[in-house]
Amino acid sequence: MSAVDLAERYGAHNYHPLPVTLVRGEGAHVWDENGRRYLDMLSAYSAVNQGHLHPRIVAAAHAQLGRVALTSRAFHNDQLGPFLERLAKLSGFAKVLPMNTGAEAVETALKAARKWGHLVKGIPMDQAEIVVAEGNFHGRTTTIVSFSTEEQYRLGFGPFTPGFPVVPYGDVAALEAAITPRTAAVLLEPIQGEGGVIVPPAGYLARVRELCTKHNVLLILDEIQTGLCRTGRTWAFEHEGIRPDGLCVGKALGGGLYPVSAFCADAAVMDVFHPGDHGSTFGGNPLAAAIGSAALDVLVDEGLAARAAELGAHFQDRLRSLRTPVEVRGRGLLIGVQLPTAARPVCEALMERGILCKDTHGTVVRFAPPLVVDRATLDQAMDVIAEVMP
Repeated sequence: MSAVDLAERYGAHNYHPLPVTLVRGEGAHVWDENGRRYLDMLSAYSAVNQGHLHPRIVAAAHAQLGRVALTSRAFHNDQLGPFLERLAKLSGFAKVLPMNTGAEAVETALKAARKWGHLVKGIPMDQAEIVVAEGNFHGRTTTIVSFSTEEQYRLGFGPFTPGFPVVPYGDVAALEAAITPRTAAVLLEPIQGEGGVIVPPAGYLARVRELCTKHNVLLILDEIQTGLCRTGRTWAFEHEGIRPDGLCVGKALGGGLYPVSAFCADAAVMDVFHPGDHGSTFGGNPLAAAIGSAALDVLVDEGLAARAAELGAHFQDRLRSLRTPVEVRGRGLLIGVQLPTAARPVCEALMERGILCKDTHGTVVRFAPPLVVDRATLDQAMDVIAEVMP
């Protein structure tokens, strides 16, 4: 049986992948089992911002694998401290709590916000609320799908966790109306990636920041997909010149090699945690820390934020020149093309021509290539996209 047949026979059918089997990757490209090369225009949902198998990140992983990979947080390791320092300085926060997956980073943020609300703000115990937005995607845990507005993510998984009022994304008035004395935090994505690459109105995050400050509410931003240079800045919130109270980071933090995530905040928030309150066997392990440090160094040293800004503007301009799309949305190299018809056939047609991308929300094609891609490659891809668009 083929690898695909084995996966179909023994795996749960919780994904519907395009019919291609990948066996190798390098930079912005991947190869299938027949040796055919494809341009990766998804980057594992922004987990491969630095490109596939970046030599510096691979070297850091190899070096650490020759020493020690896992110690657990029951002991110190020599890689964690330097990694935490790098991420703290890059994010602008005093403290970092490392985890593994993006959903774990969000769960950490939720716990921190609730405990801060109870212990610091004075919300009665077990009554803290966190306001979220319609169309959000923050992960797949039971608590997180409790406040999803996508019915498929919820169907059959109840009963759900209470305490998450939902407001329309981009609507400042609705957000202010939802804030009560029980509100501990507002949790938002600066751009809703899984929601269809939805960019909020200009000034929205700045107004949200003002409201949160006014009402003594934490602003927590989920930059798991938008962060680490994807939108043309290190963090998407920089486009509006604001600073949140907490930041969820993941995906590209692992350099495309290993699951690494974190919640970043200042001491006023992070110090609600005490030994035994929260943790992870693998979170902050020496292999993860070594890879995470190298992943951050590559992003900074290679100027990938500026590269994403320049190439993203160029690519979006070319996409907007097409007649087919209803709308082109995004920042940097996180781009959604809204079509008048189903998007999956377009993705399948692009796959046949050597470009891998993914549909989202039925009629949106998402383009998010590794940030190491070059302009000539994007222009070649654009010529193919122009031929395929219905």
